[in-house]
Amino acid sequence: MTTLDDKAKEVSPDVVGDTNQTSSPDNCNCENKGKDSGGFILLFFIIGLAAALVAGWIIFPKLLYSQKKQPIDFNHALHNELVEEGCESCHFFREDGSFSGVPKLAQCIECHEEVQGEDPEEEKFVETYVANENEVPWLVYSRQPDCVFFSHAAHVKAAEMDCTVCHGHIGESTHLKTYEENRISGYSRDIWGKNIAGFKKNTWDRMKMDDCAKCHQKETGSKGACFQCHK
Repeated sequence: MTTLDDKAKEVSPDVVGDTNQTSSPDNCNCENKGKDSGGFILLFFIIGLAAALVAGWIIFPKLLYSQKKQPIDFNHALHNELVEEGCESCHFFREDGSFSGVPKLAQCIECHEEVQGEDPEEEKFVETYVANENEVPWLVYSRQPDCVFFSHAAHVKAAEMDCTVCHGHIGESTHLKTYEENRISGYSRDIWGKNIAGFKKNTWDRMKMDDCAKCHQKETGSKGACFQCHK
């Protein structure tokens, strides 16, 4: 009489082999699913990182800075040809050593009491500002925060620095560049620089405290005390 145990022993090895093989595809599928998920996560991370960099370095700066035109498109190159002392003819040091900065209307009236040429910018200057005795509301690219004291005499007279070190070759320009203002701080973009990553090619690309400290360290061996600039 055949028992259940005997029947179990008579089960073909092939059947057992088939049973084992049916479970292996499931294991392979699990491993493939895990690899696919990992690749998807990595791809999602790369796309997110790229989007963040584009937003932070390209889109955000354009939103952060507003663009304004100067009230008069001043031609530095033309005026430099007509004056005798170059930049110092308009940007001079007073007798007490203080710097005059942006020229006042009184300095311009001597030459521009009447329209002399056909330049529409000069006509606008004479009719809008000279005739009405109104100061031109120039937008100053290099204006520092109120807590910062900068001495032009110490740098130009004592250290004999050239104006181009900080201001570039603006004396050779025929048009004024667009003024870009930080919507949050209200200061010119020239202070922080064009490059959001902090890189710069020229000394005049920006005027941050770090740039001043680096120059002082190089030229004098010390970054200087805080009270020298912050009053």
